[in-house]
Amino acid sequence: MGITIIQIGVLYTLYVVGSFIQQLLHIPIPGSMIGMLFLFLLLMSGIVKEEWISRGANMLLSHLTLLFIPATVGVMDYVELFSGKGIWSIFVVIVSTMIVMLFVGFIGQWAQTREQKRVREVKGA
Repeated sequence: MGITIIQIGVLYTLYVVGSFIQQLLHIPIPGSMIGMLFLFLLLMSGIVKEEWISRGANMLLSHLTLLFIPATVGVMDYVELFSGKGIWSIFVVIVSTMIVMLFVGFIGQWAQTREQKRVREVKGA
């Protein structure tokens, strides 16, 4: 349990760093996204190993729906923004979901093909 808390602390630190960078440079991207990009770069460069954060990340992912409750409740403060535009909101949600599904599908297929080629090369060598 202790290691999981440390891993969550590392992930939270990256979030705080991203938020700090966003505020410091006045970037129109949320700090959480900057922190996630920073984590991605650290993982891809090998500076941070997946094993160092996997348990904490998996614990957060298992409780992901609970983390959306504050955002959903926060939307209720902007009811006037959505009034009269319900159909457009539904349309945007459906279209953006379809775009994300297509993009993730293409990336998944690309990654699977790449992995299969790598396995064939290793077996052939």
